[in-house]
Amino acid sequence: MTYTPRAVAGMLGIAPTTLRTWDQRYGLGPSVRTDGGHRRYEDADIEVLRRMVGLTAQGVAASAAAVLARKQPVAPPDGERTPIGSAAALMAQQSFLGAAKRLDEPTMADLAAKLLAAHGVVAAWDAVFVPALVELGELVAASGQGVETEHLASGSILHALRGIPRTSGPGPLSVLMSCAPDEQHWLPLEALGAALSEQDRRWGNLGARVPAEALRDAVARLCPQVVLVWAHRQDLALRVPLEELGTRSGAVIAVAGSGWDGVALPSFVRRPKSLTEAIGLVLDLVR
Repeated sequence: MTYTPRAVAGMLGIAPTTLRTWDQRYGLGPSVRTDGGHRRYEDADIEVLRRMVGLTAQGVAASAAAVLARKQPVAPPDGERTPIGSAAALMAQQSFLGAAKRLDEPTMADLAAKLLAAHGVVAAWDAVFVPALVELGELVAASGQGVETEHLASGSILHALRGIPRTSGPGPLSVLMSCAPDEQHWLPLEALGAALSEQDRRWGNLGARVPAEALRDAVARLCPQVVLVWAHRQDLALRVPLEELGTRSGAVIAVAGSGWDGVALPSFVRRPKSLTEAIGLVLDLVR
């Protein structure tokens, strides 16, 4: 099937003029033109435009988003991933940090996607992404500048993680993930989700700043096997209704992040200390 520009604009929730601009400036146009010269979009064209809409909604500059949108989502190859040695990890970190400091988002996204495809989520996250993000965060803290660099780096990693296909088959959620109320750091949850996708497990992520009531409602409606809540500050962790979740949901309750350091947890709450431990926890409980 083919679609008119007006129909495509309606599907994507954008103005027809935006569609025309993207065609003229970035070449994100239709593959088909009628004998009369009218533009017609195919399904593949629309998928590229969907990625463009998603990227620009995240704040990616339109020119960079157009480059990224043309790239197919990266699926991890079948079989075992190759391990990443310390020298290779350091080289990858430096390449990623160099691109970050240049605000070169397409290069960061490409590097991140290649690392995930070659080594898998856990290795790429532990050996490259986390050290690079920590270094960028320390630079921001020391100088008071460079927040835009940190944000673009996080966005590039997020884009690559979301390129790993999610399981769409029937069945309950293996895990429902959520940030604590007013917690805004949710990239680690996306890493866990992508790693579980590699294991063919279904998961959900409520994202950042989830009120306690919203978390309770989502757990009641989705009935996940595991509920995992992330917090990087103790004052945010203390606002999570762990007791209520444990007594009412029937799910296994787990928490993660440095915000839980020093918090007295109920005996039924699990606390994985790393991405590998969190994956193991979910897989063991689901089995």
